[in-house]
Amino acid sequence: MSEVVKKFMYLNRKAPYGTIYAWESLEVVLVGAAFDQDVSVMFVDDGVYQLTKAQDTKEIGMKNFSPTYRTLGDYEIKKVYVDRDSLAARGLTQDDLVAIAWEDMETEEEVDNIVEVIDSARVSALMNESAAIFSF
Repeated sequence: MSEVVKKFMYLNRKAPYGTIYAWESLEVVLVGAAFDQDVSVMFVDDGVYQLTKAQDTKEIGMKNFSPTYRTLGDYEIKKVYVDRDSLAARGLTQDDLVAIAWEDMETEEEVDNIVEVIDSARVSALMNESAAIFSF
């Protein structure tokens, strides 16, 4: 009997700090990847702040977990999307986001940055292709 691989999308809408949503999402994403599912991660609305560079959490007394996003490629996650309109509404561009590298150990294929900024039509299309969407 062959295993069925489902497309799971993790939709991140919340800012990285102030709630537990971003941290919980990151944990669930890593668990999904560990079980060899087809994982994609989408950042929309204030969720785009989760991928911003040089986050400093000293003033709020919370641990900065943002460096963990750079390890997503190590977990074979190669689909990371950011909504272009959400970035623009917050005065951000792709240059403000961390780069996430990915390497296939078998073929030695490498991608320097798997973070893809996409338009709203592509956001909708990817959501429609997903078997399950987990919203945080």
